[in-house]
Amino acid sequence: MTAPRIDTETLRRLPKAVLHDHLDGGLRPATVVELAAEIGHTLPTTDPDELAAWYFEAANSGDLVRYIATFEHTLAVMQTREGLLRTAEEYVLDLAADGVVYAEVRYAPELNTRGGLSMSEVVETVQQGLAAGMAKAAAAGTPVRVGTLLCGMRMFDRVREAADLAVAYRDAGVVGFDIAGAEDGFPPADHLAAFEHLRRESVPFTIHAGEAHGLPSIHQALQVCGAQRIGHGVRLTEDIVDGKLGRLASWVRDRRIALEMCPTSNLQTGCATSIAEHPITALKDLGFRVTLNTDNRLVSGTTMTREMSLLVEEAGWTVEDLRTVTVNALKSAFVPFDERKALIEDVVLPGYAAAL
Repeated sequence: MTAPRIDTETLRRLPKAVLHDHLDGGLRPATVVELAAEIGHTLPTTDPDELAAWYFEAANSGDLVRYIATFEHTLAVMQTREGLLRTAEEYVLDLAADGVVYAEVRYAPELNTRGGLSMSEVVETVQQGLAAGMAKAAAAGTPVRVGTLLCGMRMFDRVREAADLAVAYRDAGVVGFDIAGAEDGFPPADHLAAFEHLRRESVPFTIHAGEAHGLPSIHQALQVCGAQRIGHGVRLTEDIVDGKLGRLASWVRDRRIALEMCPTSNLQTGCATSIAEHPITALKDLGFRVTLNTDNRLVSGTTMTREMSLLVEEAGWTVEDLRTVTVNALKSAFVPFDERKALIEDVVLPGYAAAL
């Protein structure tokens, strides 16, 4: 059955859940301009609209150096308590305005210590900003639950330190862990001790895998390190031939391991050629637990509403498909079962029923 076209405003109102979104990749352009002026940091332009366009163009340039440079500017304004409080609060408010009811925000505390803050102080400050944002969103009638994933940078030497912080702040808003950064050449097993520590402490974690590197990275993340989810995982399709699943793909599907897929971002990094041919649709149709995510909202010039709209317009997705990936995300979220169940039954399903 062919569903009628879904307009953008309807998509915006739909309740959404995002599992893969980086704090330092989602700042407001105007905020970057204002904070940069306060600290004397030079930007490519001081016009917010032009800066947003610069980010999007740089991310789509195919030039890795230019792509990395985009984060240099956002991180530059996130080195003080004031900068972290503001960006974390605005992060929550922007998600709430986009219809997001559950989110997991990830960032690497070690990247925010150039201004003299310790990693612990970074975590505490970000949590204060997130809490302020959640309070304001709730007061405005658009409540959103935001949990934090702390990241270790896989090419540096502070991964275990970040993992220790995830354990230490597990009752203060941190819900899990991840490793980020250059995937190719920096296998997750290099940090096996950190993952074993997290497992012993019952802290869930996801791992970026199957994006810049292929099936071996996914296998190692799951079977060696014990990840509960996979960040991106687009190259899992290399283990599927003519609809027949290989051993790794079968393991992922049969054990309901969530794939945190980010279509626009994957186009920018060359992991997919178009939205219409992005692996998320084929994997969804094969019964994998795919989830839809933004990755870096400023850098990719996107929102959850835009990601949904692209899939509707270019890959033929229906409201039912969008509901499926939203429920998938909540089923695999790193918060307690009763919270996930309540969000699904009391918020998501009624919200989608109203749209159908």
